[in-house]
Amino acid sequence: MPVLVLVLFMMLWSVPARAGAWMREEGTTFVSSTFTLNYLLDQSSGTYVEYGWRDDLTVGMDLSLANSHLGLQSGAVTFFFRRRLGRAESVNKWAYEVGGGTAWIQDVVLPHVKLGLSWGRGFEAAGSSGWMGVDGSVFFDLASGRRAAKLDSTVGYNFSDVTAGMVEIYLAHIDSRSYATFAPSILIRPRNSSYRIQIGAESPMTSLSDTSIKLGLWRNF
Repeated sequence: MPVLVLVLFMMLWSVPARAGAWMREEGTTFVSSTFTLNYLLDQSSGTYVEYGWRDDLTVGMDLSLANSHLGLQSGAVTFFFRRRLGRAESVNKWAYEVGGGTAWIQDVVLPHVKLGLSWGRGFEAAGSSGWMGVDGSVFFDLASGRRAAKLDSTVGYNFSDVTAGMVEIYLAHIDSRSYATFAPSILIRPRNSSYRIQIGAESPMTSLSDTSIKLGLWRNF
C-alpha cells in the first residue's frame, strides 16, 4: 500500500502549473486548477497555489485528488516554500524547495517530506518568447521509509498574446521501477484577462491507450 500511495501522489500532482525556478513577485498569487479523465472514467483533479511572501521567498500548497473507476479514492497535499539560488537577474534561474504533507488512499494516511531543486530560463525564437525548465525532487515517505524521485521537464512557447504551446515530460522512479508521462498542452489567454485556459492530454509512455484528457485554468492575482 505505501508504494501505491507514493506512485499516486507523484503522478497526479499538478506539476504543469508550477513556476519551477521562478519566484513569485512579492504580494502576488498564482492559482491553477486541473482536471483529467480517461476512457475508463478514472479522474483526477489538482489545485496549486503559490504566494510571493517576499521577492526571494515563495510559499504554496499543492493538492491532488483521484477517483478510479473501481471506486478507489486517493490524494496528496504538500505545503512548501521556495528560495532563490543565485542572483535574481541571472539568465539561468535556480531555486530550491522544501515541503511536507501527507498522501492517502482510502483510510490509509502516509506523511511525507519533499526536497526539490529547479532550473529554468526564458528564450527568444522566431520573434516571440518561450521558457524551459527542469524540476527535480525527492520524496521521503515517513511511514514506510521509502524514497521516491521525480524529474519533470517543460518547454513552452508563446505563439501570440493569446495562445501558447507547452510540452512536458514527467519521470518518476520508486522501488527500482520507472514511470514516464508525456503531456502536451495548448494555453489560451483571452484578451485583457488575467487567466489562461489549458487544454491538453497526459499519456503514459508505456500505455498510450490510458491517455487522459486534461482541462485547466490558471490565474494570477
